[in-house]
Amino acid sequence: MLSAFFTIFTTVFLAELGDKTQLATVLFSADKGHSRWLVFVAAAGALVASTAVAVGLGALAEKYLAAVPLKLIAGIGFILIGLWTVWGHFQPEA
Repeated sequence: MLSAFFTIFTTVFLAELGDKTQLATVLFSADKGHSRWLVFVAAAGALVASTAVAVGLGALAEKYLAAVPLKLIAGIGFILIGLWTVWGHFQPEA
């Protein structure tokens, strides 16, 4: 169980480094009008809430998509997001 905890923790921690959520948190923290503790508690609460939604969706997915490997669905999802990002890069700006 401890091994699974560290695997999940490390994977999520590394995935979050440098993403838009972390950059937004840095910007809020850099604003002198916001308490650092307020930023920390609000950002941590938002991450916990979004993680709760993800865990709930994962539990539903396991229940209803047991015949399809969830790693396959997740992989296809990441590929589609990547293709959408690359496609957006080559679109002319308005």
